[in-house]
Amino acid sequence: MSSNRRRALMRLWILPCLALPVAACVGTPPIVASPSACSSLLPPEWQAGVEGAPLPAGETIGEWISYADAQTGQLDKANDRYVAATGIISRCEERDRQAIERNRRRWWQIL
Repeated sequence: MSSNRRRALMRLWILPCLALPVAACVGTPPIVASPSACSSLLPPEWQAGVEGAPLPAGETIGEWISYADAQTGQLDKANDRYVAATGIISRCEERDRQAIERNRRRWWQIL
């Protein structure tokens, strides 16, 4: 076999081996989660916050006890909204993170 023919055969064998890793890396599109989609899951009326209970008109002990009870209820409502909001956002972020992980190709899957 002539040396020119051997060189030509080696080139035919080497070129696909060199091109394979490059083609595998170039063909994989980036996976990106949509920005700020999690905060859109929160109800818009939560932006206004929770109003405090109205002050009592009279000065009797019973009216002030009723006011304190109503104010505590409003505080409970505000705290529940915060817990719900952070829960919604953390579950949404985890869902996005899992979607990216499921779709990300591992280096051994490319080859």
